[in-house]
Amino acid sequence: MNKLLRIVKHRWMDRSDTVRAVPDDMAERIARRVAASEGRHTGEVRLCVEASLPLSYLWRIGSTNPLPAVVRERALTWFGRLRIWDTEHNNGVLIYVLLAEHAIEFVADRALSRRVSPVEWQAIVDRLASRLRSGEFEDGLTQALEEVSALLVAHFPADVGTERPNELPDAVVRQ
Repeated sequence: MNKLLRIVKHRWMDRSDTVRAVPDDMAERIARRVAASEGRHTGEVRLCVEASLPLSYLWRIGSTNPLPAVVRERALTWFGRLRIWDTEHNNGVLIYVLLAEHAIEFVADRALSRRVSPVEWQAIVDRLASRLRSGEFEDGLTQALEEVSALLVAHFPADVGTERPNELPDAVVRQ
């Protein structure tokens, strides 16, 4: 895609596009699902849906720095900004969706990434992408959350009867 066209497309999209994709009622339902999920394991899950990349990221896209690398870099920035790396067990996960590029990235903290192969993560991404292409935004995010939760339960189950603090907000980040 021509760089100028990409920049125009990204500048055209804003937070209102994100709110249309994830309206308030859907965001609340997903946040409740995140909270319920986190009751079953010791991990933390965050969802971030962003309309477009900032201009500084768009300038980086080129032959030496392809779009997937830039999207991954942006997801890693959100991972740090949301302090997912700072959880007690280092087993947080970010589900990142970039609307302008129809791109999805999962970022898992080091304890979980050692236990789950890139092939497993890619399979979840592929299923989510398929649901999003079909217009099933809530169902796709819910399914992805359930699959991530299953991985966290398998590798980091919550101790029965042990209360643990919620380290990170459950709300969907919409930018």
